[in-house]
Amino acid sequence: MGWTLLILLVVLTVVHGNPTVMVRTGSGPTVGFDQHPNSVPLGEDIQTTTEGESEVVEEVMTTGVLNPSHYPARRAATVVQHYLNTRYGSPYRWIFLSTVHSGSAEDVAEMGRKYQLELTMQEMISNVSGQCSAELFFPGGEGQSAPQVQASCEGLHQSNTTAQEEAFYQQHRASNNLVSGNNIPDSYGHMEPSMKPFWQLGGVASSFIMLRESNESTLYNMAQVANFTQLETEKDQLRFNYHVLLHEMISQEIIHWKLLVTWSPEQGVQVLQTELQPKCHHCEAPPNTTN
Repeated sequence: MGWTLLILLVVLTVVHGNPTVMVRTGSGPTVGFDQHPNSVPLGEDIQTTTEGESEVVEEVMTTGVLNPSHYPARRAATVVQHYLNTRYGSPYRWIFLSTVHSGSAEDVAEMGRKYQLELTMQEMISNVSGQCSAELFFPGGEGQSAPQVQASCEGLHQSNTTAQEEAFYQQHRASNNLVSGNNIPDSYGHMEPSMKPFWQLGGVASSFIMLRESNESTLYNMAQVANFTQLETEKDQLRFNYHVLLHEMISQEIIHWKLLVTWSPEQGVQVLQTELQPKCHHCEAPPNTTN
């Protein structure tokens, strides 16, 4: 009788423990995170939720068909956003990612990884949206190399900003009062309306840096224009010195860059010089004002 009671207690202890449920995308047998050839490190792209006393762990795939809401697809789509800003941005045209509809990724043998994406992009100032198809290639190997992007969009360029851009250009091209500003937006997320075109120009110029610096482990956003100063116009180009704060959202690092930026309606935005600034260990990102 004593042995029977002891065995029953052991069985009840096993049954009433706290089970862990591991849910994985795709098919095939369950394997450890360190065994799957397409798995990513825990804490980066592993999404974990708790339901009652059970923990649900979902492994996010980085090749094959991608979940549009997960980091691999959205990181790649944000790089496309930066690319479009370098091509079409201005003080009155600033493009942002709206929706990732679908995506896939494949390894290119010993060369890198290629992404195919279907996206909706939105021009922030006019709220005009467009459907975009993009192909993105992250080079592999040692050393940092900028991703290669090809994208085509329908409807995104329908907003006509010519009048606003021309008025802004004429106002500042021959002005004797060179403009400057700092802390755009301020620590409360506010900015003067007259500063918005300079904030937007700083965001577009920052896309040149964010495109160049992006890889599969980064997700960049411009947090703030720390300061800017207008310089004398040269060769019909407005010229500015910018100091911008970039927020790398995976590491939560705030990165300072100084840029020499030129712009005209005919030539568009150009970034002629860039200079990475020393790290700021106490800096925090200001409130997000882009939405």
